[in-house]
Amino acid sequence: MLDNRLLRTDPDAVARNLARRGFQLDVGRFRALEERRKAAQVAADEVRSARNAHAKSVGKAKAQGQDIAGLLAEGEALARRLEILEKELAAVQSEFDELCLGLPNMLHESVPDGRDENSNVEVRRWGTPREFDFTPLDHVAIGEQLAQMDFEAAGRISGARFVVLKAGLARLHRALIQYMLDLHTGQHGYTEIYAPYLVARQALLGTGQLPKFEADLFRVVSGEQELFLIPTAEVPVTNLARESIIEAAALPLKFAAHTPCFRSEAGSYGKDTRGMIRQHQFEKVELVHVVKPEDSYAALEELLGNAEKVLQGLNLPYRVVALCAGDVGFGSAKTYDIEVWLPGQAKYREISSCSNCEAFQARRMQARWRNPATGKPEPVHTLNGSGLAVGRTLVAVLENYQQGDGSVVVPAALRRYMGGAEVIHGRLV
Repeated sequence: MLDNRLLRTDPDAVARNLARRGFQLDVGRFRALEERRKAAQVAADEVRSARNAHAKSVGKAKAQGQDIAGLLAEGEALARRLEILEKELAAVQSEFDELCLGLPNMLHESVPDGRDENSNVEVRRWGTPREFDFTPLDHVAIGEQLAQMDFEAAGRISGARFVVLKAGLARLHRALIQYMLDLHTGQHGYTEIYAPYLVARQALLGTGQLPKFEADLFRVVSGEQELFLIPTAEVPVTNLARESIIEAAALPLKFAAHTPCFRSEAGSYGKDTRGMIRQHQFEKVELVHVVKPEDSYAALEELLGNAEKVLQGLNLPYRVVALCAGDVGFGSAKTYDIEVWLPGQAKYREISSCSNCEAFQARRMQARWRNPATGKPEPVHTLNGSGLAVGRTLVAVLENYQQGDGSVVVPAALRRYMGGAEVIHGRLV
């Protein structure tokens, strides 16, 4: 949620910033709504003040033994009028809040201009794509050769965009999770979190998935209880700071969590229908930072570097790109994507997004810290990033470490999690 004070004092500045995203803020509607809100507030305050003064008059008259029947009737009329005005104020405030919840975050000044991913700016590359002496296969063909990746069986169980992994590939998938968690908790200073996979609507409102992206979520209703399957661990983990005031000495908070993620992919019909790139259920190790506002852009670079270390440890070539204004996500002020090289597609594909949401989520969650300079609670800044998406990392390992005979070499960093196995053949030995 944006700063209401800025919205009220300079909506034109907000509109100019959001226009960089291609988002048009109806400033006229906003100003008219704000005038209605102020008028309703003034009217309610005046009647409330009159009611309070009248109550004192009734008390004084009663103490003097006067007939207060007429005064009581006037008081009841004031109370009815105040009730009507407070309902009008609540309706205007609800409309104002709904408008605010639909506004994306303002962009940081360093975000490059552009309307779509074609304007994203490459920041750096790491590693050199391998030269093959055979035509490299994509991960689906590799999995089929190994007989350890079964989309047909998953389809019979659950439908499209699911997979069953078996034997060595199932173990490799688990090894990647362990490797990522050990790296982030052992070397990067993160606290590991086990979080709920089902969350309430309010949690998704807090991190910005609702109300805008409800179509992308899986909703679960049991009796009168409504919950949602998490689209990312960002939701439950960031909400750990919800409705709290964190002392300055406790910051920064750095959390790492492995969870399954569930997405309906409603907005990606027809995209990546082959293989494991875009599925309804996938695993991810998520990194979340909760920091002081002045530290958040240093934290973004740290978060990005932590995610990069995973790929460097696996010796997987990648590049980092700064997303342009039109490609930055709804709740982010600035985002870097990490794209890993996939020989089977002969292109770089996203494997992590690292975002600084500044105070956008904190305002929605009422997540605050106590600023020693003012002694007052102020919104924290929150950041999140994949460290990494496990399924896509598995895809990258299969494609980059494939051999001409159909086997896959296990990266050295993962062998201790694989019982020492160095190669995956038709079955793990």
